[in-house]
Amino acid sequence: MSSTPHDPFYSSPFGPFYRRHTPYMVQPEYRIYEMNKRLQSRTEDSDNLWWDAFATEFFEDDATLTLSFCLEDGPKRYTIGRTLIPRYFSTVFEGGVTDLYYILKHSKESYHNSSITVDCDQCAMVTQHGKPMFTKVCTEGRLILEFTFDDLMRIKTWHFTVRQYRELVPRSILAMHAQDPQVLDQLSKNITRMGLTNFTLNYLRLCVILEPMQELMSRHKTYNLSPRDCLKTCLFQKWQRMVAPPAEPTRQPTTKRRKRKNSTSSTSNSSAGNATSSTSSKKKTPAANLSLSSQGLGAIPNCSLNPGRDGDLCHSTAVTPSGQFKEKH
Repeated sequence: MSSTPHDPFYSSPFGPFYRRHTPYMVQPEYRIYEMNKRLQSRTEDSDNLWWDAFATEFFEDDATLTLSFCLEDGPKRYTIGRTLIPRYFSTVFEGGVTDLYYILKHSKESYHNSSITVDCDQCAMVTQHGKPMFTKVCTEGRLILEFTFDDLMRIKTWHFTVRQYRELVPRSILAMHAQDPQVLDQLSKNITRMGLTNFTLNYLRLCVILEPMQELMSRHKTYNLSPRDCLKTCLFQKWQRMVAPPAEPTRQPTTKRRKRKNSTSSTSNSSAGNATSSTSSKKKTPAANLSLSSQGLGAIPNCSLNPGRDGDLCHSTAVTPSGQFKEKH
């Protein structure tokens, strides 16, 4: 089959300038589709390295994941950082889930300078449970995602607010155990709480303690210090931040302003001095440039230390219009 100009791999015989343009950046919803495919490729042998690679592919280094839902004892809100996100997804499968994917309907996208926000009010998290019994759980809610506006397009913030959930049991299983009241009673009980397994809920509760300890763990892993030394160094650094004067960054512009004021004042003084000298010179130059020929008699002072005839130190010499000199005392 010959290639046509509508083929994306079509190469024009007229040169590279007539080729088709490269495709634009993928849409944010397609990234969720890719994440669903990656979750489906998970196997029972997937270890922590696989989950770290999964989180690195779809989440930024400073990403946060937030879950909000309401339990019997009140509303709950859990926020975990990037280092705890891989473990969160792995706990979903440890609770008996065999398949996990997200469905986004009628989502709205808004583009910013460095990020893309996706707001989906009709999001469904679908999990397929193989134990304790075969059940399909649909957790519905609002999902707000913030992607970085670059080639990787990874998730920076993930906020899923759960509104309701449904647990679906196939009718074939109910027909098989129609005569067994104990099994029917077990089938009538929920296996999740707001669509989340007990493994996931326990992990989120544990993250409340683990999240503040991330700095201690990273310091222990980097410097190989004991837990007590890590705690001491972290507390000492926080104490230094509290004691350190916050006025340091504000001193620099003041010094710059002072320098500018000095420079401006010096320049103004120099300009003022130049102006006064120029004005004084301007005032002196007209008297010095007066022509003697325009006057009938010009007097030039001539001072000397020798006294004149009358004992004066100064005497003047007059110039007559005919050009002859005549002394005056």
